[in-house]
Amino acid sequence: MTQSVNPEEGEPVVEPVETPEGDALSQAEDILNGVEVPAEESVAPGAAADDAAELKNDLLRLQAEYVNYRKRVERDRAVAGQMAVIGVLNSLLPVLDDIDAGRTHGDIVDGPFAAIAAKLETALATYGLEKIDATGVPFDPTVHEALIQQPAADIEVDTVSQVLRNGYKSGERILRAAQVIVAVPE
Repeated sequence: MTQSVNPEEGEPVVEPVETPEGDALSQAEDILNGVEVPAEESVAPGAAADDAAELKNDLLRLQAEYVNYRKRVERDRAVAGQMAVIGVLNSLLPVLDDIDAGRTHGDIVDGPFAAIAAKLETALATYGLEKIDATGVPFDPTVHEALIQQPAADIEVDTVSQVLRNGYKSGERILRAAQVIVAVPE
């Protein structure tokens, strides 16, 4: 068999090599369809049925292997695409930190830099980047990193009182935990 690449999909295409008697797959299909296949020596009728059943099983097994191969390739492509997006999102988190710092200090309130920052955040959101809800929510160690604990009288459970550095996630995957100050019951 020879292997080439399909120019439309970029997938490898396996092409059978023709033998003088035809390829094994066409022989198996001929047997399954009841077409007489010339044999070099005569075979008993029971043996021909056994050969046909064996070829049919081989054909079914090959079809199942091919279906499994395609599913595995599609799954691997999807994972590779997700990992590429996550890599880009992770590399842009420091830029988002600088934008947040600029907003906090009043440098990015309005004007061209504010518009650019908003466009960047919108573009990243289309790729699944989300800020982790932090202030006023119960503390969750899977998405929050507690840096400071402060006692508070008006709460019943550990609650995030202030965000020191925003956390981000993409889908259900945490890219970076939010660094927070936690208010704890007295």
